[in-house]
Amino acid sequence: MIILPAIDIKDGRCVRLFQGDFATAEQVAESPFDTARSFEEAGAEYLHMVDLDGAKDAKMVNRDLFCALAKETKLKIELGGGIRTLNAVEYYLSRGISRVILGSVAVKNPDFVKEAVREYGDRIAVGIDAKNGMVATEGWLDTSDVDYLTLAREMEKAGVKYIIYTDISKDGTLSGPNLAQLDAINRAVSCNIIASGGISNLGDIKALKGLSMYGVICGKSLYQGTLSLKEAVLAGKGE
Repeated sequence: MIILPAIDIKDGRCVRLFQGDFATAEQVAESPFDTARSFEEAGAEYLHMVDLDGAKDAKMVNRDLFCALAKETKLKIELGGGIRTLNAVEYYLSRGISRVILGSVAVKNPDFVKEAVREYGDRIAVGIDAKNGMVATEGWLDTSDVDYLTLAREMEKAGVKYIIYTDISKDGTLSGPNLAQLDAINRAVSCNIIASGGISNLGDIKALKGLSMYGVICGKSLYQGTLSLKEAVLAGKGE
């Protein structure tokens, strides 16, 4: 199981949100570059990044920062937020980003996801974020009438290999992941499931490994020191 430390960017700064609320944005580190290098030194091979401004404005807002970071580290970066066109997908994938995450567009334009997968294969991931099991869109500002398992099955049919699942009520809370929903989505589809939201400590990492998750995203727990990235990486490898 891979561990993906998270860096969310708003106005060029590293921030964390509480339950996806932009009004709760709190700066958690001085420099995204220093933060990424510290993750690399702790043994991480992957990095999960989100353009929060991009998610809200439906366009690539902080793109120069992400591309510079991809050049300056050896981390494999998966990036989401505001990626709504094939040009945006191509822009990032041709500039060192390993995998792009399509979110709101998966609900609103599933044909676009199919087209992206045809073109770029497993370099496309889909982010499914849900409130009470219903998919949320537009930087979590809107809730749809689509059930998270229904969308996961549609994405599987579209050829998507990676799904990042977030229970928004858990995000940024350090209250533990939604193991029941994560287990359900992992059983419902053959895609690689990356768990996100609520991860607090090493016990959570071990519980998710026990559910055979492909990966886990860790954010607030790393910044607040409730989880050691080095220990999490080792636990993910089963060491």
